[in-house]
Amino acid sequence: MKSLLVKIFVISALAVVFLGVPIKETSAQCAMCSLTAENSVKNGNTQGKTLNKGILFLLSCPFLAAGLVGFVWFKKYRDSEESDDRAPIL
Repeated sequence: MKSLLVKIFVISALAVVFLGVPIKETSAQCAMCSLTAENSVKNGNTQGKTLNKGILFLLSCPFLAAGLVGFVWFKKYRDSEESDDRAPIL
C-alpha cells in the first residue's frame, strides 16, 4: 500500500513539473558560438539554430546519464528491500 502511494505521488509530481512548466526557447551558447550563430543567421543561414540544438543535446547527456544511474540504484535498492521483507520469520 505504501509503495503504491509513493508511486502515485512521484508520478503526480512529475506530471505537475513537466506539464506546469512553460516551454520556452533557450540559448545555451558561449560568447564565441553566440556571435558566430548570430552572424550566420543575419546572412540567411540556419546553422545557428543547428548549433544551438547541438549544444543543448550535449548538455542533456550528463543529466540523462545521472538519471540512469539513479534509476538503476533505486531499482537495486528496492529489490533488495523487497527480498528482506519476504524472508521467513523465525
